[in-house]
Amino acid sequence: MNTNVAKPNAKSKLLEAALTIIREKGYSATSVDDLCHAAGVTKGAFFHHFKSKDDLAVAAADFWSDTSGELFASASYHMHPDPLDRVLGYIDFRRDLVQGEIPEFTCLVGTMVQEAYETNPAIRDACNACISDHAARIADDIAEAIQKYGIVGDWTAESLALHTQAVLQGAFILAKAKGDREVTLDSIDHLRRYVELLFRGHSTH
Repeated sequence: MNTNVAKPNAKSKLLEAALTIIREKGYSATSVDDLCHAAGVTKGAFFHHFKSKDDLAVAAADFWSDTSGELFASASYHMHPDPLDRVLGYIDFRRDLVQGEIPEFTCLVGTMVQEAYETNPAIRDACNACISDHAARIADDIAEAIQKYGIVGDWTAESLALHTQAVLQGAFILAKAKGDREVTLDSIDHLRRYVELLFRGHSTH
């Protein structure tokens, strides 16, 4: 038995709790007490690591970016030799992640930025950085696909990459509004068909 495995500290417990509680309740409805209770730490521990709930929200956005980034970086769709297959594989991977209850598959930063975009620039900027960084990663494959397939248009790899995020975030909002994850799956399927039509002029789905 390995006795040298590091146990999560109060800061990491609070960040993990934030990912869960904020997606369940929303940012405004989540209190410091909620976070401390979920993390199993004291308020003293909270304020030792974070100046305020807003300070934790910025850190949580960065933490979400790091953890989700690792998940996507290790996904098998990167192995496709064709860049368009990598883009479609990314969309398929996003679809596969739509599992469980709505808070389990929706996006932390998408949830927070809807509430804080005007009132808290620091949270807005942290959420934007996360979403934009994620889009930039898929934009590289889109740019390669544009070159391979000889696509000419008045749009860019960056704009299509951001559109994928707009569809996904909108699909999460619809799932919350309807209380049904199926609308998210339908929206992702439409996104896949749209991307295929852009590059191949037909859809196999």
